[in-house]
Amino acid sequence: MTRRARGLRNLRAVLAPVAAGMSVMAAAAAVLVPALGGAAHPDRPGTGGVPSPSATHRAYGPGTAPAEPAAATCTAGNAAESLRPSSDEGAAVARIKDRGRLVVGVDQNTYRWGYRDPTTGKLEGFDIDLARAIAEDILGPDPEVVFKAVPTDQRIRALQKRTVDVVVRTMTINCARKRQVAFSTSYFQAGQQVLAPKSSGIKAFDDSLRGKRVCTAAGSTGESELAEQRHGAEVLTVPSQLDCLVRLQLGQADAVVTDNALAAAQAAQDPKVELKGRPFTKESYGVAMNKDDTDLVRRVNRVLDDYRGDGSADSPWMRAYRTWLRADMPEISGPPSPEYSD
Repeated sequence: MTRRARGLRNLRAVLAPVAAGMSVMAAAAAVLVPALGGAAHPDRPGTGGVPSPSATHRAYGPGTAPAEPAAATCTAGNAAESLRPSSDEGAAVARIKDRGRLVVGVDQNTYRWGYRDPTTGKLEGFDIDLARAIAEDILGPDPEVVFKAVPTDQRIRALQKRTVDVVVRTMTINCARKRQVAFSTSYFQAGQQVLAPKSSGIKAFDDSLRGKRVCTAAGSTGESELAEQRHGAEVLTVPSQLDCLVRLQLGQADAVVTDNALAAAQAAQDPKVELKGRPFTKESYGVAMNKDDTDLVRRVNRVLDDYRGDGSADSPWMRAYRTWLRADMPEISGPPSPEYSD
């Protein structure tokens, strides 16, 4: 290992945020399985209630779910549409129940979303709370959840190879991805934005990036946007967005292009950097699943419908938002509304 590689590894290790004192929603027993092997880490057990199904769910009672409709042509305007909620049990849900555990692809390095708290060793964040709610709905109280750390550019492959049942990892819904995997309805709205040192002359996603080294994660929406228009910048790609923050701090990159939700969390880790300009895209995060698992898509949408709770202040979504995101993104008033294709 080179000196630079050792420096990157060590600096990345110390960048993990200290989040002592944060309240965490009730959780299921879980373990984290690293994507590239290594020992599993036990996570915390707990309990938590998911509200009972709403009237929307009862539209498709047991045994009455309609045949799957022909997929409409995906466009930027309808990409966030998904299948209507249902509690019917098909092959995918039955497989998870028979196994007795849900396998979830997550991140363990993204502060506020999916990260291992260095003071407790527990996996926590907005995405982690949602994954546990899905597991509890399918498997009942105190379910077993196996978390697998999946790099950004391996999320789709993990679903196609069925090494995970779902991916809950700030994954943007778009048409290119929907040709390869299935998505739930949107559980969060974000947009691409530039993160750079406060002292830099970079102003936004514009020609102030000319001649600058801009970092983004391989397989991310930021990489796609920079492929379309890089404003004269040199583009660096890395496996994880946290690697971009490390490169920024080492002086190996001048700016980062990523979702503003992730950028806000990185700015919370380093007071010397800030978001620049305005978001230049509109994106929806969804839970991703294997394209053939339509019954699981409907079941996850059922969980999300309850999780949002019509945006009420005491809904699971709002509780998770207050715990993890409100400090960095105080302007959000509630969850996105679901859109359906059938």
